Amino acid sequence: MFRALIIEDEKPAAEHLQRLISQAGTEIEVSIVIPSVDEAVAWLNKNMVPDLIFLDVQLSDGLSFEIFDHVDITCPVIFTTAYEEYAIKAFKFNGIDYLLKPVSINDLRHAVNRFISAGNIFSDLNIRDFRYRVDHVMKLLTNKYKSRFVVNVGLHLRTIETVNINLFYSLEKSTFILESTGKAYDINYSLDQVEKLVDPEKFFRISRKQIVNIKAVTDIISCSSSRLKLKISNSRDDDILVSRSRITEFRRWLER
Repeated sequence: MFRALIIEDEKPAAEHLQRLISQAGTEIEVSIVIPSVDEAVAWLNKNMVPDLIFLDVQLSDGLSFEIFDHVDITCPVIFTTAYEEYAIKAFKFNGIDYLLKPVSINDLRHAVNRFISAGNIFSDLNIRDFRYRVDHVMKLLTNKYKSRFVVNVGLHLRTIETVNINLFYSLEKSTFILESTGKAYDINYSLDQVEKLVDPEKFFRISRKQIVNIKAVTDIISCSSSRLKLKISNSRDDDILVSRSRITEFRRWLER
């Protein structure tokens, strides 16, 4: 039995991956799920390196490649990613296994079989060369923003392209997205985390509770000299206001 570590900040994606590992009948046993770069570094510095790591590319506190700056990873890594095709090609070119979200059971089996078939070959590789390959991929992904979010739809998972999200908002201690179709879904991120993950050229945090997509703003109404009300496509909320403290910055953002 091989010990595996999952480093993934999206709870539904981590649970989905664990279910697939269990259903696939592989020789993989998940020891722990870790949601951030900092926690992963702390855990790996205190525990034995596992036999295999499933590693999400972008975590809530940064790119997961930062882990390699603090810990010598001497085991195979299977990356999970929702990035565009050029990044996937970079992984393949550099000999790094990957799973494209949402992960399918066939892709999982294929990646795990490659790991098992490799035996101890990986441990004999030059670690310096491995780190070079990781750094190369990291440079390709630097300054890239999250391209899609995973949501629960009943018993199923689906991904929603970030460009198709009109609004992120918080309600009763939960965070939701409003899709361009008008449907809303909850996500396992705080608005503070979302603000760091989306492109600031396209998304703006207008208040403590809302982040808007510039393409979804259909009207801007001046309620007074210090209040602006927004109309967001397919939103039923008629009270989307820009915070007084953010109005000046919001105007500058509109003029970019």
